Amino acid sequence: MLPEDRLIQITQRFEFLEAQLNAGAAPDKIAAISREYAELKPVVEEIAAWRAARDGMAEAQAMLTDPEMRELAEDELARLKVALPELEQRLRIALLPKDAADARPALIEIRPGTGGDEAALFAGDLLSMYRRHAEAQGWSFQLLDLSETELGGVKEAVARVEGEGVFARLKYESGVHRVQRVPETESGGRIHTSAATVAVLPEAEEVDIDIPATDIRIDTMRASGAGGQHVNTTDSAVRITHLPTGIIVTSSEKSQHQNRANAMAVLRARLYDIERQRADAERAADRKSQVGSGDRSERIRTYNFPQGRMTDHRINLTLYALDRVMAGDLTEIIDALTAHDQAEKLAAQE
Repeated sequence: MLPEDRLIQITQRFEFLEAQLNAGAAPDKIAAISREYAELKPVVEEIAAWRAARDGMAEAQAMLTDPEMRELAEDELARLKVALPELEQRLRIALLPKDAADARPALIEIRPGTGGDEAALFAGDLLSMYRRHAEAQGWSFQLLDLSETELGGVKEAVARVEGEGVFARLKYESGVHRVQRVPETESGGRIHTSAATVAVLPEAEEVDIDIPATDIRIDTMRASGAGGQHVNTTDSAVRITHLPTGIIVTSSEKSQHQNRANAMAVLRARLYDIERQRADAERAADRKSQVGSGDRSERIRTYNFPQGRMTDHRINLTLYALDRVMAGDLTEIIDALTAHDQAEKLAAQE
């Protein structure tokens, strides 16, 4: 049974917010009201659709006693008996607790794992894959830091992605990505296996994480050489060390001021992620399935180039469309992971 009391509360809250917006809310409250209104709107639309189908079924049942309307009522009942369970499932999903970070921009960190130069080249391929996916979705993709190898691979890359529902869509990408292919550096034609790690973090605001000035050390350095995004001639690159945790972040754009801002944003995101991981572990200590947990050590996906195959091990999804995936078409994968996560959460409520 759906929680009718909760449906009423949500609808009443939505109507209250709508009235405030129409009446002209105070400037200091308009942003918060608009954000909550936008979050509740799709839920209220699902409630309305489910109620309309439920009421329509009751009306059709009543019409069965009228000989002239019986045939029409039977057709309507047959249609609604199919539609109502689907609408109820959609409403249950809409009512699932939302991750407060889902609407935030995301920071993507990519690093090579095992495999030497080939792992670094694959890390570069993943960076291109996410850039293309962001472009296809109409999201902004800003590279905050990039360190490259002499062969053009990636030692470390940090990018900021902004757009509607970015973190909600990309959070399932965290983990170890494994590649099987003949490396460009291999003359013998043997298939090698290497890996890269991806971490997707929600962007944190200053109000989320307070970082006292005494907790950080900021160093400036010269950004140059094969790994530099730019061959700078000034000491513009910034390295920030968080003393309590030992976390080190760098940014090597041309502007030292922008580098400080970028590095602080990455540091806040990492510290915020630590807090989120701790809270998630406490809430779900006994939950085995953690598709959306972002476990950095979990091997989540294999990209097999000789067979043109991509396999996501968490949900046993295999697609023979590797070229399309590497070109940034991740929609089918992300949709499947989202649906699986929703099903797990629904099952946990039963």
